[in-house]
Amino acid sequence: MVQTRVLSASHAKAPFEKTTIERRELRPHDILIDIKFSGICHSDIHSAYDEWGGGIFPMVPGHEIAGIVEAVGSDVTKFAVGDRVGVGCFVDSCGECEYCQRGDEQYCTKGVVQTYNSREYDGTPTYGGYSQKIVVTDRFVVSIPDKLEMDVASPLLCAGITTYSPLKHWNIGPGKKVAVIGVGGLGHLALQFARALGAEVTALSRSASKKDEALELGAHHYYSTEEADTFKELAGQFDLILNTVSANLNVDAYLSLLRVDGTLVNVGAPAEADQYHVFSLIMGRRSIAGSLVGGIAETQEMLDFAAEHGIAPKIEVIHAHQVDEAYERVLKSDVRYRFVIDIATLD
Repeated sequence: MVQTRVLSASHAKAPFEKTTIERRELRPHDILIDIKFSGICHSDIHSAYDEWGGGIFPMVPGHEIAGIVEAVGSDVTKFAVGDRVGVGCFVDSCGECEYCQRGDEQYCTKGVVQTYNSREYDGTPTYGGYSQKIVVTDRFVVSIPDKLEMDVASPLLCAGITTYSPLKHWNIGPGKKVAVIGVGGLGHLALQFARALGAEVTALSRSASKKDEALELGAHHYYSTEEADTFKELAGQFDLILNTVSANLNVDAYLSLLRVDGTLVNVGAPAEADQYHVFSLIMGRRSIAGSLVGGIAETQEMLDFAAEHGIAPKIEVIHAHQVDEAYERVLKSDVRYRFVIDIATLD
């Protein structure tokens, strides 16, 4: 067994404490990773506060993990000691169902094993990246390109693939018009990916305060949704609207911005249910959809694409003792745009 220091929450909304846990001994296909950086995702907060219910405590969050291979199992051939690697939202799946076979492990019919706040198939709880070390089966480890700094790569393991995957699934490229709702932790990456894929990109945000930054990130246009004329001016324009915010919206108003056959894709997850009128769909053959991160092969594709096109999250690196404060700041939208924990400070 491998002992490792972690940041652990003993119960819902409890402050984080430095404790020690044991990782399993290496199986033939396992990799031991020395974690260097772990990003903070809004879903970490939802989970640690048990806002979605079913929280497994004590909890060690973190599914944006960047580190160095420290040891490999006897049957591992893809990775070697010293490699730069990442781990995202999942650490196992059945590998046999139709979705696993086609590279959509996140939709595994047996139930994908999440990086934390989940259980292995033998019932063992999973503990995430707020940790010095982690053991993961090699199928769920990706390579971090040399062009990406480790701290910058960390948020791409969730925020990056969460925004890249729907853009690819809905065939976004030249000739397509895309709107991104929210210029935050997800939205600021969505703007970069959509622009690099060749789309005409519009940023939609409540205030005008992020206009200059959104344009620098790749948006061709910027509109405040608080302005009375915005929804009239943009009616019927977009092939795809990517909703990155975790708040309830006037769904009918945003559906009115879609072209015929356009789709509103949700990657943000508000706690309360949304409402809409079905005629908002019927009158334009429009669709409402959702997307859950991406498979492992697509995550590797996303990292390579980000490295090639210079796409990177804007981050603030923090010490381990600042995580509780960082959670509070995320809830106040007081971050540009992702916190990343320097795991070297977890001692």
